[in-house]
Amino acid sequence: MNLVDLKGISKRYRSKTSDVLALEDVDLAVGDGEFVSILGPSGCGKSTLLMIAGGLVAASSGGVEIAGRKVTKPYTDVGIVFQRDLLFDWRTVLGNVLLQADIRRNMSRETAVERAGALLAKTGLAGFENHYPWELSGGMRQRVSICRALLHDAKLLLMDEPFGALDSLTRDQMAIDLQRLWMSYRRSVMFVTHNIAEAVFLSDRVVVMSPRPGRIVADIRIDLPRPREIDIYDSPRFAAFQQEIRRTMEKLEVLR
Repeated sequence: MNLVDLKGISKRYRSKTSDVLALEDVDLAVGDGEFVSILGPSGCGKSTLLMIAGGLVAASSGGVEIAGRKVTKPYTDVGIVFQRDLLFDWRTVLGNVLLQADIRRNMSRETAVERAGALLAKTGLAGFENHYPWELSGGMRQRVSICRALLHDAKLLLMDEPFGALDSLTRDQMAIDLQRLWMSYRRSVMFVTHNIAEAVFLSDRVVVMSPRPGRIVADIRIDLPRPREIDIYDSPRFAAFQQEIRRTMEKLEVLR
């Protein structure tokens, strides 16, 4: 069963001096509990597609359905993680995670605190509840932002290059942590990245987009067993998936 259905999505940005077609006729379905990564060159509309899926940006044409219902305004049952963690430095780690509960007001405070504690423990942040963001590393800060996005148990998680600013070792650890969280909660994830290995490691499917205007040119199912460990990077099947994606991007003249 699909949770998200994007049908015939196009997006055109117009101004007095320019007319840019960012996306053209994109069809994409994301199953309930499925992890889908979106790969493509800079400027191909990956982030725009993510925002359209969440109802935060209106499509120029086409439609979005989540759980069978049309999305015509910002969808509230969603968690969003950006490349920057966007934490408030004057709030503690726990306070930042509980921001979701403070905004929504329909969550029991007791339930929210209990769930926040469980999420922080699962991401290795137990004991840091009363620390402030400026006391944390970049990876720890991003873990806090992921916990915040999951606090209200959203059905859909939108992630826009959340590990893009991290060093390679921290990025690998974050991928392991995210996989662990996803396997615990099994929510649908749309994950934008430029990193082929990261996409293969995390995903059930990897979608490849063309240069602008963004179109889907490949939809590759990653049938590697889970849980996946970093040593899977050395396996022939992992290498074969990476090669398939690279060849697809070479044909688009993205990799030259």
